[in-house]
Amino acid sequence: MTSLKQQTDAQIERTRQAKPEFMQSVDELLAQAKGFQDGGNAIAVGEQAPGFELPNAKGATVSLAKLLDRGPVVVTFYRGGWCPYCNLQLRAMQERLPEIHNLGAELVAISPQVPDESLSQTERDELQFVVLSDQDARVAEQYGVAWKVPAVLTDHMKQDRGLELSKINNGNGDVLPIPGTFVLTNDGVVAWRYVNVDYRTRAEPDDIIAALQKLSVPTPK
Repeated sequence: MTSLKQQTDAQIERTRQAKPEFMQSVDELLAQAKGFQDGGNAIAVGEQAPGFELPNAKGATVSLAKLLDRGPVVVTFYRGGWCPYCNLQLRAMQERLPEIHNLGAELVAISPQVPDESLSQTERDELQFVVLSDQDARVAEQYGVAWKVPAVLTDHMKQDRGLELSKINNGNGDVLPIPGTFVLTNDGVVAWRYVNVDYRTRAEPDDIIAALQKLSVPTPK
């Protein structure tokens, strides 16, 4: 089976072929953000994860506390349904969802998109995990993965792709989450994380599953 990294690498190469100058500028920007890329601002393993209450795609409020009542929770931040790398990630996670559920865990995906535009009806039917809207990136900021996007990227989104982030995110036009995935114990403590400012790379589902498997192993007495 093709790994998520292989899929995102292929997407990077397609974009690099189509927009070589743009991708070169992205490479330079991400290299400058090395400290953020290394997760310097993100909550660390062993820390208590911030709680949240956010609307889902249907407008109903979902709280982290209620999800943790059922067991461990995987919280992943993504930029939005317009992002091809995000869509690769969500599809890859959907494929592994039965394994996540078999380990007693829930999966939550959070983006800044407004609830009624965060998913199409087809996507709602295909994705069987919780998708939440963090319009002002407040929760992303609490988790240390909110990033003020450089103008070269917002200009690319607007000019080359016709994307108005302020409309998509209901006012928030330049703050997006970087790829960040956190595996939380049922007590809400971070047991594992993946954080990378390079939006073209994502946590590999195999690694997430492995982290959850460690949580299910009884501690020796």
